[in-house]
Amino acid sequence: MITNSCFAQRITTSDRKILQKKEDSLKTFAAQILQGRNPEDRFTADSQFTKTFVRALQIKNSFYYPFDSLETIAKVVPKDSTFKIFTWQLPISADVIRQHGAIQMKTADGSLKLFPLLDKSDLINNIDDTITSNVAWIGALYYRVIEEKSFGNNVYTLLGFDDNNINSDRKIIEVLTFEDGKPVFGGPFFSFPDNSLNKKSIARYVMEYKKNAGPRLTFDTDMNMIIYEHLISETGEVQKKYTYIPDGDYEGLEWKNGKWVHIVKVFNQVTPEGQEPVPNPILDNKGNIDESKLSKRLPEDQEENDNPVLQTPPSKNKKKK
Repeated sequence: MITNSCFAQRITTSDRKILQKKEDSLKTFAAQILQGRNPEDRFTADSQFTKTFVRALQIKNSFYYPFDSLETIAKVVPKDSTFKIFTWQLPISADVIRQHGAIQMKTADGSLKLFPLLDKSDLINNIDDTITSNVAWIGALYYRVIEEKSFGNNVYTLLGFDDNNINSDRKIIEVLTFEDGKPVFGGPFFSFPDNSLNKKSIARYVMEYKKNAGPRLTFDTDMNMIIYEHLISETGEVQKKYTYIPDGDYEGLEWKNGKWVHIVKVFNQVTPEGQEPVPNPILDNKGNIDESKLSKRLPEDQEENDNPVLQTPPSKNKKKK
C-alpha cells in the first residue's frame, strides 16, 4: 500500500483526474468490444478503445496509474516493474478471434514508450518454433509473468490464454526478452531431455485442447515450477488437437541453467500395495448391521470437534424471565 501510494504521488492531481475520466470511457468501450451486437460494433469499440487508451498513456507518469476498473483487459507486471503488458481480445465471429495488446515501458522521465502487439497468429505456419516480434505476435491474454535470469540477461516467461476458435482453445507459455530495447517473443529456452513430448527444440510451448476443457497451466510458487495438466485425445485421434482433454496427470517445467527443463511427472506419490484406501462397510460378512460403527463420529463431526468455535458460556446467575 505504501509503495502504491508513492507511485500515485508521481502523477499530478490534474493528470490523475484526466486519467480517471479517460478510464470511465475506456471501461465502456472495453465492454462493447466483447458485447457489441455485430462485428462492426465490436470493431468500432476496439478502435475507440485503442485511440483513447493511447491518449491516456501519453499522460506523464501514466505507467503508475493502475487502470483497475478495466476488468476485461488483462494486465501483467514483472517483479522488476520495468514494463506492463496489456492484452485483450476482439471476437470477430464464432470462429475468428483476435488478440490485441501493448507493452508499456517504464521511463525515467515519465514519457510514453509503447510497443503495440499485432496478432499475426494466422500468418505463422509453425507457431511453436518461430521467434517473433511485437509486430508479428502470437496473440494471447497474459495472466502471469515469471522473471528469471539467463546468462545475466532478464528472461520473462508469460502464461497466456487464447480463445482460439469454435472448436479449440489454447494456453501458451511464451518467453519475452529484449534486444536493443525491443521485445522479442520466443527463443531457445525449453529443454525436453526425455524426448517424451518434443524431439525438436521449440521457441514457446503451446497447449491446444477441446473447447472449454480448461486444463490447468500455472506457476506454483512453493515448488518454483510451471505446472500443467497432461492432455490426451478423448477419441484417440492424436492429430486432432480439438479432441484433447486433461487426463488428471501433471507435467512441469523447472528453470535450470537458463532454460525451462521438462519434468515428465510432477507428482510421483504411489500408494504402497496392500495399503489402498478401502470402504468401511456398516454390514458385516453375514449381512448384519454393526452397531458399533453407527455410534462412531462421522468425518465431518470429527472436523468440527477438532476445530471448536469459542463461545461465551451461559452465566450461572442468569435470571429466568
